Amino acid sequence: MQQHLSTMCTMAERHAGASGRAEVFPGMSLFVARSVTCPTSTVYQPMFCLVLQGAKQVMIGDRQVRYDPASYFITSLELPVSGQIIDASEQSPYVCVSLALNRDLIATLIPDVPVEAEGQTAGFGVSPVTPQLLDPWLRLLHLLETPEDLPVLAPMIEREILYRLLCGPRGGVLRQIARDDSRLSHVRQAINWIRSHFDEPLRVEALAEIARMSPATFHRHFRAATAMSPLQYQKMLRLQEARRLMVVNADSARTAYTVGYESASQFSREYARMFGAPPSQDAMRLRGQGLGVDDISSVA
Repeated sequence: MQQHLSTMCTMAERHAGASGRAEVFPGMSLFVARSVTCPTSTVYQPMFCLVLQGAKQVMIGDRQVRYDPASYFITSLELPVSGQIIDASEQSPYVCVSLALNRDLIATLIPDVPVEAEGQTAGFGVSPVTPQLLDPWLRLLHLLETPEDLPVLAPMIEREILYRLLCGPRGGVLRQIARDDSRLSHVRQAINWIRSHFDEPLRVEALAEIARMSPATFHRHFRAATAMSPLQYQKMLRLQEARRLMVVNADSARTAYTVGYESASQFSREYARMFGAPPSQDAMRLRGQGLGVDDISSVA
């Protein structure tokens, strides 16, 4: 596998270009970083991430997850996270490839995958990398040398990658998100509501109705899927949006109320706890680093 990884790194670095980022096909991306990074907050979309070189560490709720060339990362839900690249240098950069999870395509593959017990409840996790997962990505990167072939052959490779994932240890989670009647899909409906109304008061009872569960069952399944409570999920979304707003307008009180806080002092305390400095100080630091609104995000 090491020879495959080395070849893939070389091709990924070349095609990522000076920016270190490239979308080779809709939903399929490359990313290269030549230094370690500080923790950065963002919201991960449902995706599969394969690290070819280096390593990344992510905090999701109360869980810390590390992924590197030995272990791929997958999330089937939209998750607010704090992540940082922990192994990268100019000589040996962090290199990864990622694939957005296509729910409809996964659904078409399920009939062809052996049925197994679906006891998994976590919406994310890491699993060992296999040659069967590396092989289609190697072929996809080779296609970058003949871009005229991408529109025809890349969708076939995407289908193969998803099939391999469905047959792997995270297959049960992928099957759940492709089924409208699964617990994970019901939790995701509640997540969609929180993300659309993060600045509004949150009632767990109302979310439980959306998820078609009792409040106690909903709370248990939500925490199992996301490693955080619904209120913690909402808080992370509020603070991430607040950080983006603070870079543009360093009015802490106005930002607090914009993202749904009723108390500016509570907002400042929770902001400092999450980002390591009070809102105005953190915003000043970010602007001093030359970061704008679009820079306050992260990639897999």
